[in-house]
Amino acid sequence: MESSFFTHDLNASSFKLALETSAQNLRYLMPSNPKPDFIFEPLYETHVQAAVVCAKKLKLHLRLRSGGHDYEGLSYVSEMETAFVIVDLSKLRQISVDIESNSAWVHAGASIGEVYYRIQEKSKIHGFPAGLCTSLGIGGHIIGGAYGSMMRKFGLGADNVLDARIVDADGKILNRAAMGEDVFWAIRGGGGGSFGVILAWKIKLVPVPEIVTVFTVTRTLEQDGTKLLYKWQQVADKLDEDLFIRVIIQPTSKTPKSKERTISTSYQGQFLGDANRLLQVMQRSFPQLGLTKKDCLETSWIKSVMYIAGFPSTAPSEALLDGKSLFKNYFKAKSDYVEEPIPIEGLEGLWEKLLEEDSPLTIWNPYGGMMAKIPETETPFPHRSGTLFKIQWLTLWQDGKASEEKHMDWMREMYSYMEQYVSKSPRSAYVNYRDLDLGRNGKGSDAREWGNKYFKGNFERLVQIKATFDPENFFRHEQSIPTELE
Repeated sequence: MESSFFTHDLNASSFKLALETSAQNLRYLMPSNPKPDFIFEPLYETHVQAAVVCAKKLKLHLRLRSGGHDYEGLSYVSEMETAFVIVDLSKLRQISVDIESNSAWVHAGASIGEVYYRIQEKSKIHGFPAGLCTSLGIGGHIIGGAYGSMMRKFGLGADNVLDARIVDADGKILNRAAMGEDVFWAIRGGGGGSFGVILAWKIKLVPVPEIVTVFTVTRTLEQDGTKLLYKWQQVADKLDEDLFIRVIIQPTSKTPKSKERTISTSYQGQFLGDANRLLQVMQRSFPQLGLTKKDCLETSWIKSVMYIAGFPSTAPSEALLDGKSLFKNYFKAKSDYVEEPIPIEGLEGLWEKLLEEDSPLTIWNPYGGMMAKIPETETPFPHRSGTLFKIQWLTLWQDGKASEEKHMDWMREMYSYMEQYVSKSPRSAYVNYRDLDLGRNGKGSDAREWGNKYFKGNFERLVQIKATFDPENFFRHEQSIPTELE
């Protein structure tokens, strides 16, 4: 295998493939979107250094991509500077697991699924608390926080990082000691593309039991879905830390042949323990769900990860090594944090909004547990104590530009409706669910508009660190940390 270099020629299948292979959001791959002058896929860390040094010398604007999951395409499209280059880290994917020290070095281009696989290859009782979508590139995933189904027990992926290797704007490779504690703080939740190129993370492994139990229980509105969700909001952050129950909410047909739609709420759970103990916990804390032994699947930790990621039950764990995303759509996403339960009438209004749209999806992820114990200044990721759950909003479509405006308008209207029910001053958002509606860098704009939503009181510290570490603003994009505030 060697490093690859693709120059801009849209008729060349190799360039097109290199650009589109890992890009998730088809909205940013349309002919009208700016394309990079070239794409470089380094094979060694020294290649990344060379890319940074050359780009700086030639005054080329860099975009950095590890897994291509950026929701607004910021890792592979630049709207602010049309001459740009992508450094794609997908070939930097070495993983070295050391069970004796409970740690692993993982290169930025590895997918989180590969990381999970390599851990369980060495030990069935070690894991890592990161994402639910197994094709995420670990470079960009951890730098934005990295939440997953063990966050209530162990915190975020970013809370379990011991060291890192980055390339700075001068092309130097720095580890934690060399970059200093301020920069090490900033890269554990401050968002990608602002401080340097993440080459690798040293992650802390966490203990997992030999038996993990998973389940999915679905209820529609006709099965008292609204009341059940209201109850979930009151208990989800207070459940046993070994238990994570998220809710996946979307319109569905009332009957298989019916055109009439209702709302489906699917409670998807992962429990770090066996089914008997899970049933005791549920009986005590959330009996309203009506979970039974029949609903429960006892499995290994790695298989529980695959279950939540949506792999078929017959898929071998080697499927995690593929690293390819099954999710490619035109989509728009937003996020919210909720601090008080949304009342019944608020939920009913939301159902009306969801039923107006073709393919909306919202996923509600519980907080509490370890997430509430870590201070909000510990890392740039501030959404800690006081957060009941996080909401991801999505709307998906297949016909490109033709209906984009309609779907974008729906998303903004729905977001506006929800304002009264979610966090305020600021209305918080998750940086790894990038949303350019919140604002963007540019003349006359105030970065606090979006920066405070992602980082709350940590934003100003991020700006100070950026000004010291990358004073020329070499690493930049539409929502990168600025070197100063207007």
